[in-house]
Amino acid sequence: MKLSRRSFLQSAAAVASLPFWGTKASALAPTFAPTWDSLVEGYRTPDWFRDAKFGIWAHWGAQCVPEMGDWYARRMYIQGNWQYDHHVETYGHPTKSGFMEIQNRWKAENWDPDALLDLYVKAGARYFVAMANHHDNLDAYDSKYHGWNTLRVGPKKDLIGIWAKAARERGLRFGVSNHGAHAWHWFQSAYGYDPEGPYAGQRYDAYTLTKADGRGKWWQGLDPQQLYTGRNIVMPDGLRTIRAVEAWHEKNTFYWDEKPPLQNPAFTRQWYLRCRDLIDSYRPDLVYMDNHGLPLGQVGLDITAHYYNASMAWNGGKLEAVVNAKELPTEWRPGVVEDVERGFRENIEPLPWQTCTCLGDWHYARSLFDNHQYKSAATIVHRLCDIVSKNGNLLLSVPMRGDGTIDADEQKILEDIAAWMARNGEAIYGTRPWRSFGEGPTRVGSGMFSEGSSKPLTAEDIRFTTKGGVLYAIALGWPRDGVMRIHTLAEESALAPGAIERVEMLGSTESLPFERNRRGLEVRLPEGLAGSMAVALKIRGNGLV
Repeated sequence: MKLSRRSFLQSAAAVASLPFWGTKASALAPTFAPTWDSLVEGYRTPDWFRDAKFGIWAHWGAQCVPEMGDWYARRMYIQGNWQYDHHVETYGHPTKSGFMEIQNRWKAENWDPDALLDLYVKAGARYFVAMANHHDNLDAYDSKYHGWNTLRVGPKKDLIGIWAKAARERGLRFGVSNHGAHAWHWFQSAYGYDPEGPYAGQRYDAYTLTKADGRGKWWQGLDPQQLYTGRNIVMPDGLRTIRAVEAWHEKNTFYWDEKPPLQNPAFTRQWYLRCRDLIDSYRPDLVYMDNHGLPLGQVGLDITAHYYNASMAWNGGKLEAVVNAKELPTEWRPGVVEDVERGFRENIEPLPWQTCTCLGDWHYARSLFDNHQYKSAATIVHRLCDIVSKNGNLLLSVPMRGDGTIDADEQKILEDIAAWMARNGEAIYGTRPWRSFGEGPTRVGSGMFSEGSSKPLTAEDIRFTTKGGVLYAIALGWPRDGVMRIHTLAEESALAPGAIERVEMLGSTESLPFERNRRGLEVRLPEGLAGSMAVALKIRGNGLV
């Protein structure tokens, strides 16, 4: 890549100003400098990611142990929250039993990564992502710069290393997700106190514990202040009602700030060292950043440039790395692959992108299993087809219990997805968008967290993909009369002006009867497949693609 003069000068200035940018990981001259100009001008999404389309994510950490869903480590410290009530009843009061004790209860005693990845491969995943750390600040790998890691705490295993080996043995691309940049403000609830009741005014464990307090205990040698990140935004004394505490946290610690904590530069430096260690030690193909833009200001650019340069060194000059980040302004999107959390896009995007979503909560919630409230296999398949038709990928989280297992409902959902993908994956893998993403009456939302406002897709909603001179049309359900009607492919369609010569259903080489008129293309479907969650046709002809 050749930088413009303006980009080169900006890059050089940025590098010169950094106290710890750069690494010996690359034997090649660095191609990327830590500036948006350099990333945007030089990055191209690798073909492996564009072809893979479907990944599965183990968003698995200590917050899965209570089986109470998301953000337990933060909310267990806020009196009045239902997770606080559960914690007090189950584990004790957070003045005496804080989240560090839950981290050590995470044992992964029934974890079988080989069996899980066999199932994920069967379900159609072409890449696998494992969570390296969350906002609770515990590293799930052999971390050189952070003692609070899963070799010393809880499982006593290098989870990322084990996941990576098992994934690569199965031919999967391997990714890691990094959520730790928000720990410095997200975890400040651990320094608070109850405003009401018998413990009113007594500070929680994070406020009181020091490294010396660990002598003779399971955490001897570890400093709780490094885990809880220090007193960055401490709740003031004197709040006397639950509502006052909630309001204080809402204003002061509950925000999505990507800036580094100016009063705690050690946190920023350590985050960089930990992330660089993760990248250099495990050489992931993908790094998912749970951030709006890149994390922690300049340091996010530093780590991304380092990762891209390291990837080129590992791969003989070929860039194979993917970085995911969220809520990117248009001008930054060419530099990383944007992730849309629990959301959709309305139209075909000019650049590859990704949706991440989950069968339930990101961290395991027992209530969703007990009440059978997961997303169905049909819902996942429909979303995959919609996303792929618009130049995107789907990364699906399958929640895991603290012991390392998934439940029976999740197993069945994955098996149903596997059956559909075995027959219809040809219309997904390696495809590219057509001239139109599709047709149908259902409008999906657009942007982050839009899945909740989107109506279910139906058999009248059809999505298009293309590959190797073939057009694929996927109906997101089974037509009531067994006839698939595609209005976009009408006789005089400007999008499909050529002749249609042959139509097949995926999984069969038999030609299907069809009629093309001014209303559309009408295809009679085989009765034996009635009830399929989605129907994929393979359409050949002149001028279709």
